[in-house]
Amino acid sequence: MTRDAARPEPIALRVGERAVSGVLLRPPDARWVLALAHGAGAGMRHPFLEDFAHALAARGVATLRYQFPYAEAGSRRPDPRPLLVATVRAAVAAAAARAPELALLAGGKSMGGRMTSLAAAEAPLAGVRAIVFLGFPLHPAGRPGRERAAHLASVPLPMLFLQGTRDALADLSLLGPACEALGARASLVVVDGADHGFRLRKADGGGARDVPGELAGAVAAFAARVAPAT
Repeated sequence: MTRDAARPEPIALRVGERAVSGVLLRPPDARWVLALAHGAGAGMRHPFLEDFAHALAARGVATLRYQFPYAEAGSRRPDPRPLLVATVRAAVAAAAARAPELALLAGGKSMGGRMTSLAAAEAPLAGVRAIVFLGFPLHPAGRPGRERAAHLASVPLPMLFLQGTRDALADLSLLGPACEALGARASLVVVDGADHGFRLRKADGGGARDVPGELAGAVAAFAARVAPAT
């Protein structure tokens, strides 16, 4: 499938009294829809997230990318956690309303994925079948720890962790056991040589490997296993 086979559709989301923008990318053969949140440092239009969305579309996964309010306002400082979580809920509801016949997934890049799982730990995300993390931020860079994974025990959904071996925000020697503690709910896919932004050095195949495609393939395989389309 070419990029032209799935055309972006701008949408507007309401988060309380705030309005944020989103983009629905739905291929003709979609079987799943993923509410996809951005990370702390870049909005939904970041080239990596855009490439990832198109790679997913080529594999039958529609996406609803969306902005958090701070990013919509042009700020670099993330909103308070309750507002971030409320935005996740609004986006999940919008994805379900726009594509009610598709199996519903939720997740995001770094902070966006973590806010999605925090939302799911606090109260059910209606209709969501599984959560996808693009670089779960287990700890701040240079300060390894597992505290940020504590809430995952309260998430009653299958979870896919896509992590790079050079991710400074997720020491794999800590993330691996954290995933093991979740049992069958957690699946960990490691991208050799990738950093937190899934960038590769030349020695690791940078410029030659299709990392968004690798990640999208892992998501599609995971979705087919845990949320088979009817």
